[in-house]
Order: sequence, then C-alpha cells, then structure tokens
Amino acid sequence: MMKNTFLLMALSATITSFGQNQKPTTMKYPVTHKGETVDVYFDTKVADPYRWLEDDKSAETGAWVKAQNKVTYDYLAQIPFRDVLKARMEKLWNYEKIGAPFKEGNYSYYYKNNGLQNQSVLYRKDAKGTETIFLDPNTFSKDGTTSLGGLDFSKDGSKVAYAISEGGSDWRKVIIMDAITQKIIEDTIVDVKFSGVSWKANEGFYYSSYDKPKGSELSAKTDQHKLYFHKLGTPQKQDKIIFGADQKRRYVGGSVTEDDHYLIINASTSTYGNELYIKDLTKPNSPIVTIVDNFKSDNSIIDNEGTKLFIETDLNAPNKRIVTVDVKNPKPENWKDFIPETDNVLAPTTGGGYIFANYMKDAVSVVKQYDYSGKMIREIQLPNLGTAGGFGGKKKEKTLYYSFTNYLSPGTIYSFEPKSGKSAVYEKPKVDFKSEEYVSKQVFYTSKDGTKIPMMITHKKGLKLDGKNPTILYGYGGFNISLTPSFNIANAVWMENGGIFAVPNLRGGGEYGKKWHDAGTKMQKQNVFDDFIAAAEYLIAQKYTSSSFLAIRGGSNGGLLVGATMTQRPDLMKVALPAVGVMDMLRYHTFTSGAGWAYDYGTSQDSKEMFD
Repeated sequence: MMKNTFLLMALSATITSFGQNQKPTTMKYPVTHKGETVDVYFDTKVADPYRWLEDDKSAETGAWVKAQNKVTYDYLAQIPFRDVLKARMEKLWNYEKIGAPFKEGNYSYYYKNNGLQNQSVLYRKDAKGTETIFLDPNTFSKDGTTSLGGLDFSKDGSKVAYAISEGGSDWRKVIIMDAITQKIIEDTIVDVKFSGVSWKANEGFYYSSYDKPKGSELSAKTDQHKLYFHKLGTPQKQDKIIFGADQKRRYVGGSVTEDDHYLIINASTSTYGNELYIKDLTKPNSPIVTIVDNFKSDNSIIDNEGTKLFIETDLNAPNKRIVTVDVKNPKPENWKDFIPETDNVLAPTTGGGYIFANYMKDAVSVVKQYDYSGKMIREIQLPNLGTAGGFGGKKKEKTLYYSFTNYLSPGTIYSFEPKSGKSAVYEKPKVDFKSEEYVSKQVFYTSKDGTKIPMMITHKKGLKLDGKNPTILYGYGGFNISLTPSFNIANAVWMENGGIFAVPNLRGGGEYGKKWHDAGTKMQKQNVFDDFIAAAEYLIAQKYTSSSFLAIRGGSNGGLLVGATMTQRPDLMKVALPAVGVMDMLRYHTFTSGAGWAYDYGTSQDSKEMFD
C-alpha cells in the first residue's frame, strides 16, 4: 500500500501545482541542526553535518521525524480535493481478489481478500468443497503491524511453517503448525532474515539467517548469511549450520528438489552472480558438491529428472538459457544447451511435467511450452500484450494457473491444461474501471548517447497534446529489475482525472538481459539518469506534458534515480517524489545489507575513480 500512498501524494501535489484556486498555506520547516563530522576520501574532505540522524534509536532523531511528519501531514490535509481522490481509490480498491489455488496434501489452498482487508486471508477446501479459513494474517496483531512473510508446506502437506514480520522488519519469526489440526506444534524459530523455508520430507526444514547484530536491528550491518537445518522436535539452538560458517557470503539460500533427492544451495556476495552447490540427501553424510565456484554469472537449478539437472544460467548467455548436466559431473564445462539463448530475456518455470519459457520481448511476455526432451509443444496464446506470470506447479498437476495484466487490465487468473493447451478465465476481478476508454502504447525514444529506450504511455483516449496534461513519469533502472505492464488502482484514479502515466524501461534494469543491466551500473550509472531525463524531454517535446505539469517518481533505487534527476535537472519537473531513496552514496554500504548492492553502485572505498 506504500506504493499507492506515494502515488496519491503525487496526484495531490501535482494537481495542486496546476493553478488551483485553493492552495495549502506555505510550509515552515523545522530547523535541522548541523554537526561537525567530516570524512576524508582519497585526500578529499567531505562534510557530513547530518550524521547524527543515522542513529535511528535516539530520542533526538525520533523528535526530528515527528516534526517533519507534522509539516508534511499538515500540508497534505489542506489539499481541498484529497478526500475525493481517497474516496474514489477506496471504492475502486474494494473488490474481491482471489489468488490461484494450489494443492497441498488432500486440500486445495488459495488466498482471498474481500476488498479492503490489509492482508489476504489463506483459505482451504477439502475434497467435498467445504471452505474454511486456514490462516488470517489480519488477526496476528491488534494494530495490524504484523504481516505474513512467507509460507511453506511439508512434502505431504501435513505440516506448515509460516514466517511473520513484526512492524515491517526484515527479521522474521517462523511458526510451525500441524496443517491438519491447525495447532502449533513446537517453539517458534526466531531471528530469521532474507529467507524462505524448504522442507526435507517431513523431518524438518532449511532456512537462512545472520547472527543478530549489536545495536539497531533496523540499520546495523549484516553480511554473513548462514544456511541452517531445523529438525522437528528439537530446540532451535541445536539447529545445524549447513553452509556459511566458514565461507563468508552475504546471501545464502537452500531449497530441496521436489523428489527430495537433492539440497540446492545458492551463495552470493552481491545482488548479481552466485555460486551453486548441490548435496545428495539420499546418502547420509554426503558432501556438498560445487557446481559453480565464482560470482561471474547467475545460476539456478529449476528441476531435475533423476540425476539429470536443468539449470537456468546467464553464463555465456546474457539473455539466459537452460542447460542440462548429470549430477555426477556438474561443472559448467559439461553443460549442454537444452533451451539455447535467444534475443529475448528468459525466465522459466516448471509445472505439470513441462518447462515454460517466459520470454520478455520489449518488456512484454511471450511464453513457450517445452517437454523434458527439449521439444517445443506450443507458444501460449496470451489475451493481449502485457505481463504473464505463473505456469508453475508440481509435476503431477493436470491443471496449472497463470496471471495476466497490463496497464489497463486488472490481474486476471487463467487456468491452463498443459496437455491440450486450453486456457480459460478462472478469476476475473470486478473493478469499476472502464479499460476500453483508455489507451496504452509503447514508444521508443533516443537517450543522450543514442541508445533507443522503450516507454509505455497510458492515458484516456482522445487526449489533447497541448503540453498541459498532468503526467507521472515512473522509473527504477537498476538491479536487473524489469518494469513490465501491470494494473494499479492508484494509476487508474490518476488517469480518470486526466493524468498520463509513463514508464520507461531504463538501462540498469533487466528488460534486455545482462548487457542492459550492466550498462546502468557503477561508472555507467549516469546512463540511467540520462535515460530518465530523455524520457521527460520526449514527453515534453511531443506535447504530452510540460515541465510545469510533470511529476517524477521512484522508490528505493528508483528514489536514487529521482534524487539524481531532480538535482541534475531541477528545471525539468514540478514535483519529485524520491520514495525511500538510496541517497547517501558514500555510506550506503555501511548499513543493513547495503554492501550487497555494490555490483550496481560500487562503493566510495573501492577507488578514487569510484569515489569521484
């Protein structure tokens, strides 16, 4: 919901800036005192007068935040039409949302939200079709600040481990429950971070975490991830470290293959590139075998047939490919192409005894179905241009599910029969939005260095290109993340009010593979800002909008994008919303897991060139 909150603020602030008769009073900011801290980087002195605000536990920081919030909310409360916008958003958002079903044991499970519930509720049906609530995250805490952070069933569906997050923290607790009786069966596992849960038969499960840091849990650095195994019926203090005690890695994950034969371990030091390991669980005390021993490529095992492994990789294939190899000799020199690299980025899933190659072509989905011999069965006929996801499931499933959405179409779930290729609407949301009255088109514009960049522009039909249309330009451009078309209630309200919503696919993202990602990292990070600036200039040149009617928005790495753009080109926009931005580029790597972002950003300590 934070995404919608920031968009509502953008909508309010942008329209407010367009010459409304009633305007909020001028803001009076509280005084922020300056300290004397100075750092030296490669003989250059850099003042850091607000270093004291890094202490998120101090009363002084708390008072500063409270004072800043008062200024913000006092201002926003005076916007005359804000309540109307909020009411419209609430009305549109108030529709039933049902997720795709999945089978565990003798039950079928699915998430459902009745409309305005903060969190979706997990329901289940038995063989007779009787529906009951299995887990309701809205009841986890009285104030609603505890959320469901993940859920995994044992192989036979008799047990479940679910993670909860308290107050939005990345630190999780894992609760273990008998899935049949819905009774908690042992002590809660605590201090789990950046981890899923993967069961080994019904014996126990693997999970990952760091040693608890000294000082603030929210901001203190955590950089040695470890993989543990929790055996049911034993205390957490006896959990065995499987990987990471000797090898220092920032991110470690473990998962068990569907047939329970192998433990797959991924280990990395940054957000790109991972080592890959495998352990035979059918043999007691078997060693952990190295498949990939470096961080120069992304690799994951997507399935196995006996000793034959299917590996998704971008090694020697920037747009990714699927290879096969026998577990007895799993090194890259023995890999054989199963689905070779193409001109489009690959993201595969498996289900129903098939492999689904989901390609991204100019940021929209193209899906092809293969059998395990490598034969292409069919290209899936999708409803339109947009984003498809899903097609995953157990090998024996006869019906799979996938979702489809774009900027005009709310996410609809389709059933899919892999044998026949038949698709049918399973769940279509009833949203009070007339998609047929809007248009979404893709354009290509030229960035500063001549690179062609795609951008989706969505708005009401019949829009007058007079340079006076309120426009939100949204971007990210980093960490191999792809911005593909998806429906959003807040965007719908924005467009109902005559606004344009534009999303460029900037370098640094994953829309065109590793080369596109790398072109927006480290010393080439300026490309991302140039791409975003060029997108704004295109919208202005084509008279979709003008600088007086333009808002730019992004969050996290996108917050850095907006921060850099509004600093370099303050003349370009009227409103800038850098949400939860990575702003202190000299010190970002000293907090939480920030050091793992160095593949994209580099660090100020790497070299004078990087510092500059």
